[in-house]
Amino acid sequence: MRLMKAREGNGIYGKLLLSIVLCTALTLTVSSTVLILFFNRIVLNQAYESDLDNLTLTSREVLNMTESAQSLTFQIYRNINVMKLLFYSNPNIYDTIGAMGELSNYLNSMPYIESIYVYNPKSSNVYIASNTGQNGVLTKNELTDKDILDLLDHYKDYKPFSPVPRTYKIGDSADEIKSVYTYLCYDAIGAKGGVNSAIIVNISAEWINKDIGNRNTADAGQSYIIDNRGMLLNGEELRPAISDSILGTVLGTEEAGFRIKKVGGEKSFISYTKPDSLEWRYVRVTPYHLITKKVNEILWTTIWIAVGIVVAGLFSSWYLSRRLYVPYGNLANRMHMLENEKRNNLYTIRQQFLRSLVQGTEAINIKSLRSKMTEWGITVDFHKKYRLILLRIDGFREFTEQKGTDLRVYKYAMMNIGSELAVQSFSVETVELEEDRVLLIVGESSNADIENEGYLHSLLLQIRQAVLEHLKIGISMSYSPIQDQVLQLHSSFKHANEASNHRFFSGHGAIIRVKDIELMSAENYVFPVDKEKKLVDLMMAGRMEEAKAICRSMVSDTSAYPLRVAQSAVTRLTITINNVIHTFQKNRIMDTETGKELSIPPIEQFETIWELDRFFDKIFDDLHEKLDGKRSMKQEELIRRINETIDINFADPNLSINGIADEFDISPSYLGKIYKQFTMNALLDVINRVRIEKSAELLRYTDKPIAEIADKSGFTNSSYYYRMFKRHYGLTPTDFRKSVGINKQDRHG
Repeated sequence: MRLMKAREGNGIYGKLLLSIVLCTALTLTVSSTVLILFFNRIVLNQAYESDLDNLTLTSREVLNMTESAQSLTFQIYRNINVMKLLFYSNPNIYDTIGAMGELSNYLNSMPYIESIYVYNPKSSNVYIASNTGQNGVLTKNELTDKDILDLLDHYKDYKPFSPVPRTYKIGDSADEIKSVYTYLCYDAIGAKGGVNSAIIVNISAEWINKDIGNRNTADAGQSYIIDNRGMLLNGEELRPAISDSILGTVLGTEEAGFRIKKVGGEKSFISYTKPDSLEWRYVRVTPYHLITKKVNEILWTTIWIAVGIVVAGLFSSWYLSRRLYVPYGNLANRMHMLENEKRNNLYTIRQQFLRSLVQGTEAINIKSLRSKMTEWGITVDFHKKYRLILLRIDGFREFTEQKGTDLRVYKYAMMNIGSELAVQSFSVETVELEEDRVLLIVGESSNADIENEGYLHSLLLQIRQAVLEHLKIGISMSYSPIQDQVLQLHSSFKHANEASNHRFFSGHGAIIRVKDIELMSAENYVFPVDKEKKLVDLMMAGRMEEAKAICRSMVSDTSAYPLRVAQSAVTRLTITINNVIHTFQKNRIMDTETGKELSIPPIEQFETIWELDRFFDKIFDDLHEKLDGKRSMKQEELIRRINETIDINFADPNLSINGIADEFDISPSYLGKIYKQFTMNALLDVINRVRIEKSAELLRYTDKPIAEIADKSGFTNSSYYYRMFKRHYGLTPTDFRKSVGINKQDRHG
């Protein structure tokens, strides 16, 4: 109850302190949780890397042992004494004794070899050198390891020199079992249904499985082998559920990795290697709680620390609020009342006064001006050096659509950020203006040199970054030259406002110096007529993508000039594009109702040149879409009519590109481009080709003189006709007539 009363009576300070404590505890908890998740991932990766190293080492040992077994079998095969056992059905006793001695030597030289078999299907005996179990020369009926005979009968089912895990009896008792990995080396060349000879090396499973099937403690990790047949091995019988869980996890991928999955009902960490040269994979399964044990301990420690901080904070907030709130509360209430009174009475009046000064609507009286500035607490002295910094919100149209109702709040926040950063070095006043504008007036101060533009530029960067971070608003800025008279305030603001429009070229986030814009002159600008002509040609040819690039270039070329130059250039571009649209309509390339008069808003409505480019791009895209289908049909009809005209009027020596263009009311250059684009042939070449081919018919079927034929084919110059005819047929007209003279019979028929 006492705590509740204290919080009711001294609520503000207690809430403030409690909020700080809770935020601290929450921050600690969240950050620790994130770190724990990160550490947990690190622990899992470390466990995986450790398991992978151990399993890879085991894989190398098995591969080395396999190589040793392979090398050993090759040595045995090449041994002269042993060869007699392999290939003679009844070797003499001395050869047998010598060969068995050799086998014993091989057996004793490698401690991991359990036994060596020499098998000859032509012999009734099997020769065995073994450390345990049967040893010596045994008939196949006496052999207790019957499985080896079945393995030899089905040798094709096993990959050569791939270890085959199995067990066999080493005594009469059923409990006397030996686990081995069997390596087969056989000769089956020319054999029908069996092998010619075989060496079998059995390596003790204890050597390979020394790290497999670890059962030292109930919580220890366990290792397994998945052989090339997809069988799970660990030196003892496995529960099917465990086998299915592990095989289903590992066999789904060919790469090394790890998974977290339940094995035998327990959440486990499964690490596995990729297949080695034997196509074996090695797997280690560790209870998940063992790996994350230390991370969980850190988590609980962090939780208890956070709880302790909260408890201590609750007690501290209760105690300090009782001791400190009363004087603090009185002082805070008094200051709050004074601040509200001052803000309510002065802020609006001061804003209206400063706004009227910079916009030139306030009649300036020096004497009354000083008294008003003193009365309303305006700190900037306009009779000393000062600058104007105009801030404009980037993307204002989209901003007002999203947050238009809170515009004044955001502008007020921008004014606060700008003044708080600038007041550290200058005297500052802020003015809220219409639409997207906020004005900072920075005056001379002893803390910094107002003429130092490097320092000023650094300050503007800080303001821009702070507004972006705190308000999520991008701003562009323009700043005026130094002024020292109040009468210059309005013109200085006017120039800063005009310069801010140059954001059109500089882009969002620009910092524009008014002096640089004032130095720009429109006198040297010449409208690029050559580019305009190229733009028209590209549009007429339907190459809208290239037309886009030319249009962008023409607009961007005005960036070194005042904005009015860009406005004039854009206006002329609009007229040019409209003229092309009218030409499309006149030539019936576009329907009359499709092509509308192009109207472009004033350039001031585009914040950046990118927006204007996008506007023009849309116009070109729309034209391309509307012309695409219409153009292909119109062009095909146009080409057909041109070919028909050439075919009819080829004998007219005045037939030319200009004449055809006049007939179809199309410019010659456009006609030539369209024809070549559609047919891949120049129009003049086609005219000459038709004339030559027509003359060839006259040469073939008439006796008329060649000069007359040239004239009837539209050639006014016989030498030119000879030259063109030879270029086309590779023969002169005379030679051509001789070569086809046999066809002259056709004209008498």
